[in-house]
Amino acid sequence: MNNLGSQKNLRALVETSMLVAIGFVLSFVSNLIGLRMPQGGSFTLLSMLPILVIGLRHGLKWGLGGAFTYSCLQMLMEFWPPPTATVAGYISVVMLDYVVAFTVLGLSGFFRNRRYGLLYATPLCLFLRFFSHFISGIIIWNIYAGELPVWLYSLIYNGSFMGFELVTTMAVGAVLCKTAPFLFTVKAQ
Repeated sequence: MNNLGSQKNLRALVETSMLVAIGFVLSFVSNLIGLRMPQGGSFTLLSMLPILVIGLRHGLKWGLGGAFTYSCLQMLMEFWPPPTATVAGYISVVMLDYVVAFTVLGLSGFFRNRRYGLLYATPLCLFLRFFSHFISGIIIWNIYAGELPVWLYSLIYNGSFMGFELVTTMAVGAVLCKTAPFLFTVKAQ
């Protein structure tokens, strides 16, 4: 690999690592101040924004890689065991509530080099994350639905914290797109 390619990859690696760390710290702070839901999930302080930025700055490969790394950190930080003792239940939680739910944030890479790409990526990626949690709520966490239809319980439960994530990330993202668009692109060297 030539020197320019090495510098570009090193920059992407360093920025991805820093953005994953920032997202993790924001999520950790949210948990410290008690913004957690009773059966998992939380209202985070814009922790999705840095993860979305990875794909916007460096493309799909780096976005998915950084988001997958973030999913593993989330699982280590706050794994919620399913209300079942089966291997399938644990695998389902790992895949739907962590690996898939957070790795889809890397799809922001599809909007690389697009003006206001963050404003397109945020609703798509956060909806896909919500959908993964929604399916998990139906097939794994359904015991907590009580008298509600399972789909409605999952919609309300997951929609509450994911709706907050969407609104806050879109609001701050809109301000940043207008005031600091350079945050979402990498200049050619």
